Amino acid sequence: MENRIAGLHHITAIAGMAKQNLDFYTNVLGLRLLKKTVNFDDPGTYHFYFGDEKGSAGTILTFFPHEGARRGSAGTGMATNIAYAVLEGSFDFWIDRFEKHNVIYNKPSEKFGEKYLTFLDPDGLKLELVIPKNGDNRKPWETDEVKAAVATKGFHGVTLTLQNKEKTAKILTDIFGYSLQEQSGNRYRYITDAVDTANIIDLVELPNEPRGIGGAGTNHHIAFRVKNDDVLMYFHDKIAGLGYNITNKIDRNYFHSLYFREPGGVLFEIATDNPGFGIDEPWDKLGSGLLLPPQYESRRAEIEAVLPKVD
Repeated sequence: MENRIAGLHHITAIAGMAKQNLDFYTNVLGLRLLKKTVNFDDPGTYHFYFGDEKGSAGTILTFFPHEGARRGSAGTGMATNIAYAVLEGSFDFWIDRFEKHNVIYNKPSEKFGEKYLTFLDPDGLKLELVIPKNGDNRKPWETDEVKAAVATKGFHGVTLTLQNKEKTAKILTDIFGYSLQEQSGNRYRYITDAVDTANIIDLVELPNEPRGIGGAGTNHHIAFRVKNDDVLMYFHDKIAGLGYNITNKIDRNYFHSLYFREPGGVLFEIATDNPGFGIDEPWDKLGSGLLLPPQYESRRAEIEAVLPKVD
Protein backbone atom coordinates (compact mmCIF):
# COMPACT_ATOMS: atom_id res chain seq x y z
CA MET A 1 0.00 0.00 0.00
CA GLU A 2 3.01 2.34 0.10
CA ASN A 3 2.28 5.45 -1.99
CA ARG A 4 -0.73 3.75 -3.53
CA ILE A 5 -4.43 4.36 -3.62
CA ALA A 6 -5.93 1.30 -1.89
CA GLY A 7 -9.42 1.32 -3.37
CA LEU A 8 -12.39 3.10 -1.84
CA HIS A 9 -12.31 4.55 1.67
CA HIS A 10 -15.87 5.88 1.99
CA ILE A 11 -18.77 7.31 0.01
CA THR A 12 -20.88 10.25 1.17
CA ALA A 13 -24.45 10.93 0.07
CA ILE A 14 -27.30 13.31 0.87
CA ALA A 15 -30.54 12.20 2.52
CA GLY A 16 -33.81 13.77 3.58
CA MET A 17 -35.32 12.78 6.93
CA ALA A 18 -32.62 11.77 9.41
CA LYS A 19 -34.65 9.16 11.26
CA GLN A 20 -35.79 7.52 8.03
CA ASN A 21 -32.20 7.35 6.82
CA LEU A 22 -30.93 5.94 10.11
CA ASP A 23 -33.69 3.33 10.32
CA PHE A 24 -33.21 2.14 6.74
CA TYR A 25 -29.46 1.60 6.88
CA THR A 26 -29.37 0.03 10.34
CA ASN A 27 -32.67 -1.84 10.56
CA VAL A 28 -33.30 -2.79 6.92
CA LEU A 29 -29.80 -3.13 5.46
CA GLY A 30 -28.25 -4.17 8.75
CA LEU A 31 -25.24 -1.85 8.72
CA ARG A 32 -23.60 -0.68 11.91
CA LEU A 33 -24.04 2.94 12.95
CA LEU A 34 -20.42 3.90 13.52
CA LYS A 35 -20.81 7.57 14.36
CA LYS A 36 -23.59 10.02 14.96
CA THR A 37 -21.99 13.43 14.60
CA VAL A 38 -22.59 16.66 12.66
CA ASN A 39 -21.54 18.21 9.40
CA PHE A 40 -18.30 20.16 9.99
CA ASP A 41 -19.60 23.01 7.83
CA ASP A 42 -23.21 22.92 9.05
CA PRO A 43 -23.45 21.73 12.67
CA GLY A 44 -27.24 21.88 12.58
CA THR A 45 -27.15 18.86 10.25
CA TYR A 46 -26.26 15.31 11.27
CA HIS A 47 -23.43 13.34 9.72
CA PHE A 48 -24.10 9.61 10.00
CA TYR A 49 -21.42 6.98 9.35
CA PHE A 50 -22.43 3.38 8.61
CA GLY A 51 -20.14 0.39 8.06
CA ASP A 52 -18.78 -2.83 9.48
CA GLU A 53 -17.77 -3.59 13.08
CA LYS A 54 -14.88 -1.12 13.24
CA GLY A 55 -15.51 1.13 10.26
CA SER A 56 -13.00 -0.53 7.97
CA ALA A 57 -12.05 1.45 4.89
CA GLY A 58 -14.11 0.24 1.96
CA THR A 59 -17.25 -0.32 4.07
CA ILE A 60 -18.06 3.24 5.18
CA LEU A 61 -21.18 4.93 3.80
CA THR A 62 -21.92 8.35 5.24
CA PHE A 63 -24.88 10.72 4.96
CA PHE A 64 -25.76 14.35 5.43
CA PRO A 65 -29.52 14.18 6.15
CA HIS A 66 -31.34 17.47 5.57
CA GLU A 67 -34.92 17.56 6.82
CA GLY A 68 -37.19 18.66 3.98
CA ALA A 69 -34.41 18.59 1.40
CA ARG A 70 -35.49 18.59 -2.23
CA ARG A 71 -35.05 15.33 -4.09
CA GLY A 72 -31.92 15.42 -6.23
CA SER A 73 -31.58 14.08 -9.73
CA ALA A 74 -28.83 11.64 -10.69
CA GLY A 75 -26.99 12.52 -13.88
CA THR A 76 -23.57 13.13 -15.36
CA GLY A 77 -20.74 14.50 -13.24
CA MET A 78 -21.87 12.36 -10.35
CA ALA A 79 -21.42 8.99 -8.66
CA THR A 80 -24.72 7.31 -9.51
CA ASN A 81 -24.61 3.79 -8.12
CA ILE A 82 -23.08 2.22 -4.99
CA ALA A 83 -22.46 -1.53 -5.12
CA TYR A 84 -22.15 -3.75 -2.02
CA ALA A 85 -20.68 -7.25 -2.09
CA VAL A 86 -22.78 -10.15 -0.77
CA LEU A 87 -22.41 -13.92 -0.83
CA GLU A 88 -23.85 -16.29 -3.39
CA GLY A 89 -27.34 -17.43 -2.40
CA SER A 90 -28.31 -14.24 -0.55
CA PHE A 91 -30.60 -12.66 -3.15
CA ASP A 92 -33.71 -14.58 -2.08
CA PHE A 93 -33.28 -13.26 1.45
CA TRP A 94 -32.89 -9.70 0.22
CA ILE A 95 -35.83 -9.84 -2.17
CA ASP A 96 -38.05 -11.11 0.66
CA ARG A 97 -36.70 -8.38 2.91
CA PHE A 98 -37.25 -5.66 0.32
CA GLU A 99 -40.83 -6.86 -0.15
CA LYS A 100 -41.42 -6.82 3.60
CA HIS A 101 -40.08 -3.26 3.97
CA ASN A 102 -41.57 -1.85 0.73
CA VAL A 103 -38.16 -1.24 -0.82
CA ILE A 104 -38.17 -0.57 -4.57
CA TYR A 105 -35.96 -3.07 -6.42
CA ASN A 106 -35.41 -4.64 -9.84
CA LYS A 107 -35.13 -8.31 -10.64
CA PRO A 108 -31.57 -9.68 -10.56
CA SER A 109 -29.45 -9.19 -13.65
CA GLU A 110 -25.80 -9.60 -14.68
CA LYS A 111 -22.89 -7.45 -15.84
CA PHE A 112 -19.24 -8.32 -16.30
CA GLY A 113 -20.09 -11.90 -15.32
CA GLU A 114 -21.45 -10.92 -11.90
CA LYS A 115 -25.04 -11.16 -10.69
CA TYR A 116 -26.47 -8.00 -9.16
CA LEU A 117 -29.69 -6.79 -7.55
CA THR A 118 -30.54 -3.08 -7.81
CA PHE A 119 -32.62 -1.27 -5.19
CA LEU A 120 -33.36 2.25 -3.95
CA ASP A 121 -33.15 3.71 -0.48
CA PRO A 122 -36.07 5.84 0.82
CA ASP A 123 -34.67 8.96 -0.86
CA GLY A 124 -34.15 7.25 -4.21
CA LEU A 125 -30.39 6.66 -3.88
CA LYS A 126 -29.45 3.81 -6.21
CA LEU A 127 -27.61 0.85 -4.68
CA GLU A 128 -26.74 -2.69 -5.74
CA LEU A 129 -26.00 -5.99 -4.13
CA VAL A 130 -23.36 -7.84 -6.16
CA ILE A 131 -22.05 -11.40 -5.94
CA PRO A 132 -18.34 -10.93 -6.75
CA LYS A 133 -16.99 -13.50 -9.16
CA ASN A 134 -13.76 -13.69 -7.12
CA GLY A 135 -15.52 -13.95 -3.75
CA ASP A 136 -15.16 -11.67 -0.73
CA ASN A 137 -13.71 -12.87 2.58
CA ARG A 138 -14.38 -9.74 4.63
CA LYS A 139 -16.20 -10.31 7.91
CA PRO A 140 -19.54 -8.51 7.81
CA TRP A 141 -21.44 -6.80 10.60
CA GLU A 142 -24.52 -8.87 11.44
CA THR A 143 -27.73 -8.17 13.31
CA ASP A 144 -30.49 -10.31 14.75
CA GLU A 145 -32.28 -10.22 11.38
CA VAL A 146 -29.36 -9.90 8.92
CA LYS A 147 -26.92 -12.72 9.60
CA ALA A 148 -23.40 -13.09 8.22
CA ALA A 149 -24.42 -15.48 5.44
CA VAL A 150 -26.48 -12.76 3.76
CA ALA A 151 -25.05 -9.50 5.17
CA THR A 152 -23.24 -6.93 3.06
CA LYS A 153 -19.46 -7.27 3.13
CA GLY A 154 -18.66 -3.68 2.24
CA PHE A 155 -18.31 -1.91 -1.08
CA HIS A 156 -17.80 -3.83 -4.28
CA GLY A 157 -17.43 -0.64 -6.31
CA VAL A 158 -19.07 2.55 -7.46
CA THR A 159 -20.33 3.85 -10.82
CA LEU A 160 -19.51 7.34 -12.10
CA THR A 161 -21.71 8.69 -14.90
CA LEU A 162 -19.93 11.13 -17.22
CA GLN A 163 -20.53 12.99 -20.46
CA ASN A 164 -16.98 12.14 -21.49
CA LYS A 165 -14.87 9.62 -19.61
CA GLU A 166 -11.41 10.30 -21.03
CA LYS A 167 -9.99 12.78 -18.51
CA THR A 168 -11.58 10.96 -15.56
CA ALA A 169 -10.07 7.71 -16.77
CA LYS A 170 -6.64 9.37 -16.88
CA ILE A 171 -7.01 10.38 -13.23
CA LEU A 172 -7.77 6.76 -12.35
CA THR A 173 -4.94 5.27 -14.40
CA ASP A 174 -2.17 7.88 -14.34
CA ILE A 175 -2.59 9.14 -10.76
CA PHE A 176 -4.50 6.49 -8.81
CA GLY A 177 -2.98 3.38 -10.39
CA TYR A 178 -6.17 1.78 -11.72
CA SER A 179 -6.26 -0.07 -15.03
CA LEU A 180 -9.05 -0.79 -17.49
CA GLN A 181 -10.22 -4.34 -16.87
CA GLU A 182 -13.11 -4.69 -19.32
CA GLN A 183 -15.69 -2.81 -21.34
CA SER A 184 -19.33 -3.50 -22.15
CA GLY A 185 -20.95 -0.92 -24.42
CA ASN A 186 -20.59 2.47 -22.75
CA ARG A 187 -19.56 1.00 -19.39
CA TYR A 188 -15.83 0.77 -18.62
CA ARG A 189 -14.59 -1.12 -15.57
CA TYR A 190 -11.41 0.07 -13.87
CA ILE A 191 -9.76 -1.88 -11.07
CA THR A 192 -6.76 -1.53 -8.78
CA ASP A 193 -4.71 -4.52 -7.66
CA ALA A 194 -3.57 -2.66 -4.52
CA VAL A 195 -6.41 -4.39 -2.63
CA ASP A 196 -8.79 -7.27 -3.32
CA THR A 197 -12.08 -5.59 -2.35
CA ALA A 198 -13.75 -2.17 -2.76
CA ASN A 199 -11.40 -1.78 -5.73
CA ILE A 200 -13.74 -1.23 -8.70
CA ILE A 201 -14.73 2.01 -10.42
CA ASP A 202 -17.14 1.79 -13.35
CA LEU A 203 -17.28 4.73 -15.74
CA VAL A 204 -20.49 5.06 -17.76
CA GLU A 205 -20.30 7.48 -20.66
CA LEU A 206 -23.52 9.31 -21.60
CA PRO A 207 -22.64 12.31 -23.81
CA ASN A 208 -26.19 13.62 -24.04
CA GLU A 209 -27.26 13.03 -20.45
CA PRO A 210 -27.90 16.21 -18.40
CA ARG A 211 -25.77 17.04 -15.40
CA GLY A 212 -26.91 15.65 -12.09
CA ILE A 213 -28.60 17.92 -9.57
CA GLY A 214 -27.57 17.49 -5.96
CA GLY A 215 -30.18 16.82 -3.31
CA ALA A 216 -31.67 14.01 -1.28
CA GLY A 217 -30.99 10.66 -2.90
CA THR A 218 -27.75 11.67 -4.64
CA ASN A 219 -24.09 11.09 -3.89
CA HIS A 220 -22.00 14.02 -2.68
CA HIS A 221 -18.50 12.60 -3.14
CA ILE A 222 -16.43 9.44 -3.16
CA ALA A 223 -13.26 8.97 -1.11
CA PHE A 224 -10.23 6.91 -2.02
CA ARG A 225 -8.09 5.24 0.62
CA VAL A 226 -4.46 5.79 1.55
CA LYS A 227 -2.48 4.30 4.42
CA ASN A 228 -1.38 7.43 6.28
CA ASP A 229 -0.58 11.14 6.14
CA ASP A 230 2.72 10.64 4.33
CA VAL A 231 0.96 8.90 1.44
CA LEU A 232 -1.81 11.49 1.55
CA MET A 233 0.65 14.33 1.06
CA TYR A 234 2.47 12.41 -1.67
CA PHE A 235 -0.78 12.47 -3.62
CA HIS A 236 -1.39 16.11 -2.71
CA ASP A 237 1.90 17.11 -4.31
CA LYS A 238 1.39 14.85 -7.30
CA ILE A 239 -2.12 16.16 -8.04
CA ALA A 240 -1.22 19.81 -7.38
CA GLY A 241 1.80 19.41 -9.65
CA LEU A 242 -0.50 18.45 -12.50
CA GLY A 243 -2.43 21.69 -12.11
CA TYR A 244 -5.51 20.48 -10.24
CA ASN A 245 -7.00 22.63 -7.50
CA ILE A 246 -6.65 20.39 -4.45
CA THR A 247 -7.28 21.39 -0.84
CA ASN A 248 -4.79 21.37 1.96
CA LYS A 249 -5.00 18.49 4.44
CA ILE A 250 -8.21 18.64 6.48
CA ASP A 251 -8.68 16.87 9.81
CA ARG A 252 -12.02 15.01 9.78
CA ASN A 253 -11.46 13.54 13.28
CA TYR A 254 -11.56 9.90 12.09
CA PHE A 255 -9.37 10.40 9.01
CA HIS A 256 -7.43 13.15 7.26
CA SER A 257 -8.54 14.29 3.84
CA LEU A 258 -7.82 16.08 0.59
CA TYR A 259 -10.50 17.12 -1.91
CA PHE A 260 -10.46 17.99 -5.60
CA ARG A 261 -13.02 17.92 -8.39
CA GLU A 262 -11.98 15.66 -11.22
CA PRO A 263 -12.49 16.87 -14.83
CA GLY A 264 -15.78 15.00 -15.27
CA GLY A 265 -17.31 16.89 -12.35
CA VAL A 266 -17.22 14.28 -9.55
CA LEU A 267 -15.87 15.46 -6.20
CA PHE A 268 -13.00 13.17 -5.22
CA GLU A 269 -11.60 12.85 -1.71
CA ILE A 270 -8.47 11.03 -0.59
CA ALA A 271 -8.69 9.86 3.03
CA THR A 272 -6.31 8.15 5.45
CA ASP A 273 -6.81 4.99 7.49
CA ASN A 274 -5.65 6.88 10.59
CA PRO A 275 -6.71 7.64 13.26
CA GLY A 276 -9.89 5.51 12.88
CA PHE A 277 -13.25 5.36 14.61
CA GLY A 278 -12.08 4.16 18.02
CA ILE A 279 -10.54 7.44 19.14
CA ASP A 280 -13.59 8.86 20.97
CA GLU A 281 -15.80 5.85 21.84
CA PRO A 282 -15.18 2.27 22.98
CA TRP A 283 -15.58 -0.18 20.11
CA ASP A 284 -18.67 -1.73 21.67
CA LYS A 285 -20.31 1.71 22.00
CA LEU A 286 -19.74 3.10 18.51
CA GLY A 287 -22.62 5.30 17.39
CA SER A 288 -24.30 5.30 20.79
CA GLY A 289 -24.09 9.03 21.49
CA LEU A 290 -23.91 12.36 19.66
CA LEU A 291 -20.24 13.19 19.12
CA LEU A 292 -19.34 16.75 18.21
CA PRO A 293 -16.14 18.02 16.62
CA PRO A 294 -14.11 19.82 19.32
CA GLN A 295 -14.86 23.25 17.85
CA TYR A 296 -18.58 22.71 18.42
CA GLU A 297 -18.56 21.11 21.88
CA SER A 298 -19.20 24.42 23.62
CA ARG A 299 -22.38 24.78 21.55
CA ARG A 300 -23.73 21.31 22.37
CA ALA A 301 -27.01 22.46 23.95
CA GLU A 302 -27.74 24.78 21.03
CA ILE A 303 -26.92 22.12 18.44
CA GLU A 304 -28.90 19.36 20.17
CA ALA A 305 -31.92 21.69 20.29
CA VAL A 306 -32.04 22.06 16.49
CA LEU A 307 -31.13 18.53 15.42
CA PRO A 308 -34.16 16.33 14.66
CA LYS A 309 -34.91 13.51 17.10
CA VAL A 310 -33.81 10.13 15.81
CA ASP A 311 -33.98 7.91 18.93
